[in-house]
Amino acid sequence: MNHPQIVIAGAGTIGCYLGGLLRAAGFSVTFWGRPRMQTELTQFGLTLTDRDGGKIQLAPGSVRCVSEPAAVGEADVILVTVKSGATQEIASAIAEHARPGVWVVSFQNGVGNVAILKSVLTHQRVVAGMVPFNVVHLGSGAFHRATGGELAIDESAPEMAALLRTAGVAVNEHPDMQAVAWGKLLINLNNALNALSGLPLAEQLADLRWRRILADCVAEALKVLDQSGITAGRVGPVAPRLLPVLMRLPNWLFRRVARRQLRIDPLARSSMWEDLERGRVTEIDYLQGAVVEAARKVGLAAPVNARVQELVHRAEAEKKGSPRLDPSVVSISARNP
Repeated sequence: MNHPQIVIAGAGTIGCYLGGLLRAAGFSVTFWGRPRMQTELTQFGLTLTDRDGGKIQLAPGSVRCVSEPAAVGEADVILVTVKSGATQEIASAIAEHARPGVWVVSFQNGVGNVAILKSVLTHQRVVAGMVPFNVVHLGSGAFHRATGGELAIDESAPEMAALLRTAGVAVNEHPDMQAVAWGKLLINLNNALNALSGLPLAEQLADLRWRRILADCVAEALKVLDQSGITAGRVGPVAPRLLPVLMRLPNWLFRRVARRQLRIDPLARSSMWEDLERGRVTEIDYLQGAVVEAARKVGLAAPVNARVQELVHRAEAEKKGSPRLDPSVVSISARNP
């Protein structure tokens, strides 16, 4: 694909980071986002940093950001990076403006977004992708990648994998992206716990009490997936079925194991924490909520995930940012000894 026009549909934290890498590699990139983000990028440009000391700076004049969907009309490639709750809306906007045959790649959390995009974008080539790493928005156009991992993309789209590699992005091609999506969801079950704690990610995961709650969330989800005949793919260094075991290790042993398995930047926090701090609706219904709904369909209960979902909804309604809860408030076992 020679000189593709790329549009980032959802210029938030992940969208700005991926789009910034592509722009720095010389691609033509348009960032389609909220007016607030358009103002920020127009004023400050983009600064991308990572946990390994890398730094990329793009001057304001080199970053094109718009707030209207008409920009997708010129796109050859559209990277969808909006929150799951906005998928239907953005799919409709893309359908109205995009040319037939363009690539639409979903780099979103959750397990149902690609199906929604495909149901609406019947004349475009929709494929699934996955972003494993955490990115923190530091403000003033600065975005910091705080954890590691390689992008994943459906093996049916080698052109898209090649494009991303040209920008220096490590990409794995997978035959079963739905399994990858479920594997990522299991990891993302900690997003809500981090948001409820108000702690940096490394500090929260250093607390055995929070890790036990995460282990319970993942164990519930694995039971539901088994009953549903769904496979969760491996995302990152730890196999899905080992996640509850790893999280329940005593602190001294967890530190030794995690030092090799999980490198977490001190700046890292979950995107759900950022959503609560900014008074936005979170993706809780597409993470813990997806587990609760899948459990209902097979006649199971998922009380730990349901409790977390309830607490996040409460924090959303209060609009006071992270409630900074003690883990004893969240834990089902602590409430029902």
